[in-house]
Amino acid sequence: MPDDLIGRILSVSRRIRSRLSALSGPLRAMKFRRSDREGLLPFELVKYFAFTSLALIFCASLLLSWILADNAQHVLLKRSQDYSQLFAENLNRQVFLQFVLPTVVRYGRIALSDKRQFRRLDGIVRNITRGMHIDSVTIFDSRENIISYSTITELVGRRNMGGLEYEKAKKGEDNSILISSGSLFSLLPGSAPVYCTLKTYVPFRQEDRTGARSGEIMGVIEVVQDLSADLRVIIGLQGRIILVSLLIMGTLFAILALIVVRANKIMARRAEERLLLEEKLGEAQRLATLGKMVAAVSHEIKNPLGIVRSTAEILGKRIAKVAPGNEQLAGIIVEETTRLDTIVREFLDFARPRELTTQTESLNALVTRINRFFEREFAQKGIQVELNLDPELPLIRMDGEQMYQVLFNIVFNALQAMPGGGTLTLGTVYDDRENEVSLRINDTGIGIDEEKRAQIFTPFFTDKNRGTGLGLAIAKNIVENHGGRIEVWSEVGKGSLFTVILPVPPALSPEEPSVDIDPEDIDVDR
Repeated sequence: MPDDLIGRILSVSRRIRSRLSALSGPLRAMKFRRSDREGLLPFELVKYFAFTSLALIFCASLLLSWILADNAQHVLLKRSQDYSQLFAENLNRQVFLQFVLPTVVRYGRIALSDKRQFRRLDGIVRNITRGMHIDSVTIFDSRENIISYSTITELVGRRNMGGLEYEKAKKGEDNSILISSGSLFSLLPGSAPVYCTLKTYVPFRQEDRTGARSGEIMGVIEVVQDLSADLRVIIGLQGRIILVSLLIMGTLFAILALIVVRANKIMARRAEERLLLEEKLGEAQRLATLGKMVAAVSHEIKNPLGIVRSTAEILGKRIAKVAPGNEQLAGIIVEETTRLDTIVREFLDFARPRELTTQTESLNALVTRINRFFEREFAQKGIQVELNLDPELPLIRMDGEQMYQVLFNIVFNALQAMPGGGTLTLGTVYDDRENEVSLRINDTGIGIDEEKRAQIFTPFFTDKNRGTGLGLAIAKNIVENHGGRIEVWSEVGKGSLFTVILPVPPALSPEEPSVDIDPEDIDVDR
């Protein structure tokens, strides 16, 4: 008989090992697939192109603004130059007609050293320049570089004041020179003032009665125009264009940033939802694989376990007769096979949840039943039980046996959390606003830290030396199948509170209160 028992145990062990090796591959592949999701970076490429495009548009807008303002400056200066040349030509005609011809007829020659001639010429020039925004007019002698006349009297008689432009005009070529100082930085406080002067040089020629310029060059006319105010206006315009461009681009940047941030949040949320769905799908696939494994393993284990247990019980009786005092060896086999049978049942309950068989029942009856079942263990461990049952608790539709399993698992964990004794409070309450009933299990045990509390419903998670870690996972599945939920509060050193919340069907709302059940009528079966 012992040899036969050992042979059966070895046979069962080989079958289990074979099944586990066949199913380990799919589980490992699922684990690798889940790790691939960490590489997701939603919307990063879109953000990069969006902000890069905005930066390029911003730089292009600044460049365009600068080009437009600079072009406006050149156009204005060109028009001022044309205006100065046109004014110089008109001055040439008026001086020749109103001064040169009458002076030659009257005096026979032109001599600006004669004060009368000088005053006459000065009066003519000033009448012509009045209101024309001309800074000064100077006439150079054609024979030598000397100033014969100037609206600035201090310059009259000075030599070598004409430069390269004077020489070009003396040869019959109209030309201009711009002397300016100032830029966009001149708008900054404390910077040097804007300065701009346009000097135009035209040859002073004789003219006929039709106004055509002919004959020899009698001198060179220099017209000086102060354009500082115009340059300041252009620089101010340039600054305003750039400022408006900055404001527009800043607004566009803010709008785009807002769109990108919101889109990024939406994409991240959707990516997170997709990851959660993938995780649930992976979990479902894993559980499906686990269900196949459990079905296969339980099929191979369950019947042999029964045979091993019954054989060990018979063996124990025979050992008691043959070798008294050694029968505890067979008792160990019986105890361990019972534990293995419990583990197999838990695997089956988790992998293949039973269909609900609901009927109208009361949570108060479950609490009374569980209290009777653990009464002896409560007394042995020094645990004081307090029952706070709502006498007006409405009935609900539930699978009484499965909900009893939920309560059993939570109370059993509470017992293990109070090894030195404590207080266990079991209560029920009805929330008429939400139309829900709550079952509360509150212990004064060691409590659960935050890290473990986040994993207590994870299958196979346990911090105990023995156990499968499926108790609370099974309880959560059962409660969710009833349309309810489990809420957990816990603090290390103070205890834990598990609240099972179940909906009350409209037809069973408070008008149909809980039925009082005599504890003596309850069949207590562990």
